[in-house]
Amino acid sequence: MDSWFNNKWFVRAVSLAFAILLYVFVNVEGTTTDSRIPSETDRVEVLENVPVDILIDDEQYVVSGVPEVVTVSLEGPYSILMPTAKQRNFDVFVDLQDLEAGEHTVEIDHNRIPNELSVYIEPKTISIVIEERATKEFPVQVDFINADQLPDGYELGAVEVKPEIVTVTSSQTIIDQIAMVKVFVDVAGLTESINNREVPVNVYDNQGNGLNIRVVPENVVVSVEVDNPNKVVDVTVATKGDLPNGYDIFEITSNVDNIEIFARRDILEDIEEITTEEINLADIDESQTIQVDLALPDGVVTKDEKIDVTIKLQQTREFNNVPIAIENEANEQTITFKTPNKRELNLTVIGEDNKVKDLSIDDFTLSIDVSGLEEGEHRLPIKVEGPDDVDIQIEIEEVVITVDI
Repeated sequence: MDSWFNNKWFVRAVSLAFAILLYVFVNVEGTTTDSRIPSETDRVEVLENVPVDILIDDEQYVVSGVPEVVTVSLEGPYSILMPTAKQRNFDVFVDLQDLEAGEHTVEIDHNRIPNELSVYIEPKTISIVIEERATKEFPVQVDFINADQLPDGYELGAVEVKPEIVTVTSSQTIIDQIAMVKVFVDVAGLTESINNREVPVNVYDNQGNGLNIRVVPENVVVSVEVDNPNKVVDVTVATKGDLPNGYDIFEITSNVDNIEIFARRDILEDIEEITTEEINLADIDESQTIQVDLALPDGVVTKDEKIDVTIKLQQTREFNNVPIAIENEANEQTITFKTPNKRELNLTVIGEDNKVKDLSIDDFTLSIDVSGLEEGEHRLPIKVEGPDDVDIQIEIEEVVITVDI
C-alpha cells in the first residue's frame, strides 16, 4: 500500500477521481437547491398594481372580466431581482387572439422576465367574456354643477357643445345599457361667460352608474353665456309709525328717483319699483337726512344698496295773546275793540320745523289802520307780518271796532 502512494501516477489518479466526485456533488447539490429551497442569496419582491395588457382584435371584439392590474411576486437572486423589480420592463397580459366570442377561463401570462426568477401572479386564472364590438352615436348633454351658487343677478344663457354628437364603442350588451352621455360644467361664482372649455365626456346607465367604455372624442369643448340682465325702476320711500305730536311730514325726498337693478329675467319681469326699508317715523323729531337700506327682493342686486333720504318735518306752533297795533290813530279818536273784545289775538304758525322751532311772539306783528275813520262802528282787515317762509294763520281775518271822536 505504501508503495502505491509512493507511485506518482497512483496519487494523480486518486486526486483526479476525487476532483470528479467533488464537481458532480457540487453541481447536483446546486441544482437541487435552486429548484426547491431558495438559497441564502435569493430574495422575494412583491409588485402591486402591475397593469394587464389584452391581446385581442379590438376592431372586432371587446372583452370584460380582465382586471386592470394584478399583483406579481418575483423570487430569485438579488442581483437579478432588484433591477427587474425597479425597472418593471416586463409585460403581463392575457392572449385572447385565438378565442371567439363567448365565456372563457384564461391564464394571465408574462414575458421578458429573466429565467433566473420565479414568477407568481395573483390572480393567475380569470373568467372573461368576449363579445362582438358595437358602435353607436349619442348626443352630449350639459349638466351644470352649483348653478344655485351663481351670484345674484346672473343667469346662464346659450350653451354650445362641439361636437354635439360622440361615438361610443363597446359590446352590444353595454351599448344597450347606456341611458345618457354627459359633460359637467361647474358654474359656482361665475360672472363671465365660458369660452371653449374642454371637459371630459361621461357615460351612464339608467341607474346612474358610470360606464368605463370607449368614447370618441373623449373630450368636448363647451361654451356658456353668462348674462347679467338689468332694469331701471323707480325708488319709493317706505315709512311706518306716527310722528311725535305737533309734527307732520313736510317733504320726503331721496337722492335718487330710480335705480338700475340686476336679476334673472323671470325675477325682473315682476318688479316695477324698489322700496326702502321702512323708516319708523316715531323716531323722527327733527328734519334730517338719513341713509336707508333698499328692500331688495331675493335674487336682486344693485350697485348701491343704500340711498340717502331727506325728511323735512312740518311743525305747528301757537302763539297766544299777540298784540294788535293801531296805525295812524288821531289824537281825537278813541278806539274800542268789539270783535275780538280785546286788543290781541292768537295765531298759529306752520312751517318747516327748523324754521318754526326758534320763533317767538316778537317775530310777528298784527295791526289795523284807522286813518280817516269817522265816528261809529267799523270792520277792518288785520295786517299780519312775520317770516316769509312760514304760514301764519290768525283766528279771524277782520276786527270790529268802534271809533269815538
